[in-house]
Amino acid sequence: MSNNNTSANSFPHTSGRWLRLIAGITLVAALAACSSGVKLDNVPVEDRTGSAAGAGGAGGQSGAVDPRGVSGVSVNGADSAQPNALSRVIYFDYDSFEVKADSAATLEANARYLNANRTRRVNLEGHTDERGGREYNLALGQKRAEAVRRALSLLGVPESQMEAVSFGEEKPAQTGFDEAAFSKNRRVELTYR
Repeated sequence: MSNNNTSANSFPHTSGRWLRLIAGITLVAALAACSSGVKLDNVPVEDRTGSAAGAGGAGGQSGAVDPRGVSGVSVNGADSAQPNALSRVIYFDYDSFEVKADSAATLEANARYLNANRTRRVNLEGHTDERGGREYNLALGQKRAEAVRRALSLLGVPESQMEAVSFGEEKPAQTGFDEAAFSKNRRVELTYR
């Protein structure tokens, strides 16, 4: 009889973890279906480089920034040692921010690592391929990063350990104008700090 109790006690623990994982993926899919109402398609993009709008335009501001003098984004801790044994990239379908079921193992492994190392922080860096306007891609990259943040949160990772940021199309993983390159650029990278 003790064998039955032992296996009965260990089974709910194992199945409970899988149930939480399945529930998490289901919740992410449901949240994606609800969305925030922000339209991500057909976003008009204005090129304001060299225009007079910043010279004294909106709100009486006169300190326009010359885009040629702007440096790239620096992410704190990007030079920190990254866990070598972990896969740290989640890929997405075209024009989607739904976390795919084939990402479950990667998410679970990173959640275990973060839960075991509470002092480590992770940046969830959302990326897109180059199709779409700049503002659209920044919004889509942010939604991808937030979707991964929610999935990790459902796996027990505290919000204080994660930060979701978007790079849009600005940092491609692979250059090229074919589906092979595009598919490698539609991603969220987990960068530990």
